Amino acid sequence: MAKVTYEKDGRIGRITLNRPEVLNAIDDDLPGELSAAVAQADADPDIHLMVLSGAGKAFCAGYDLAHYAENSGPNQVIQEMPWDPIKDYQFMWANTQHFMSLWRAVKPVICKVHGFAVAGGSDIALCADLTIMEETAQIGYMPSRVWGCPTTAMWVYRLGAEKAKRMLFTGDKITGREAEAMGLVLKAVPEDRLDDEVEAMADRMSRVPINQLAMQKMVINQAIESSGMMNTQRLATVFDGITRHSPEGLAFKERSQEVGWKQAVQERDSGSFDWTRNRPFDD
Repeated sequence: MAKVTYEKDGRIGRITLNRPEVLNAIDDDLPGELSAAVAQADADPDIHLMVLSGAGKAFCAGYDLAHYAENSGPNQVIQEMPWDPIKDYQFMWANTQHFMSLWRAVKPVICKVHGFAVAGGSDIALCADLTIMEETAQIGYMPSRVWGCPTTAMWVYRLGAEKAKRMLFTGDKITGREAEAMGLVLKAVPEDRLDDEVEAMADRMSRVPINQLAMQKMVINQAIESSGMMNTQRLATVFDGITRHSPEGLAFKERSQEVGWKQAVQERDSGSFDWTRNRPFDD
């Protein structure tokens, strides 16, 4: 079964993350399938824009920690020590570029977020041109506490330095309502209005010629890219590999294998575990 589906719907290309049984968690295949669907829509002369969404209960819960963190032995995200940073970089840089296909596509992308867009899922959502959230949905990059650095660096480009630091120094999740107020996403709406809000925007944009949409997108993106976006993303991708192979990152992996990734994540996100000393904090 395809992990990302694509459907042509008149002038709209509909791309759907399709691993609902694991809240559309990212595995080895999903990023490449995402960029392939984007390329298909971008190449179709009938398609004016794309709408990206997630099947099931959430948009995307991030990388599949049941596979990458909880299982013993090496995988694409964690290696035996000593680790090969270039091997790690090649894998994660490829994923970053797959996510950035949303940004680089000539045609605009609207991302519809319900449930969660967290960790690597936030990377995907924030690479879209417009992100519309359900107001109680949650977005955040919790691995900034341990075991991650957002490789697309879209937090800073969306929020500016201080608000990006507020999010990444804490690893907090925020609601769609808070994300709109902060300027992270375009809009947050009640659950029963999310589909209608996205469809209204998509319909409005679909009535603009493709070349007009493309030129506006390229001009705006150029203003961001000229600030050195690719260099920032390269540094973030290198740092992401380091976070997973640092003493604290290895402690998180060991803890996930010992107690399961769900408990390890709860301990990380609540701040109840001291990863430097590899033990719970003494309160």
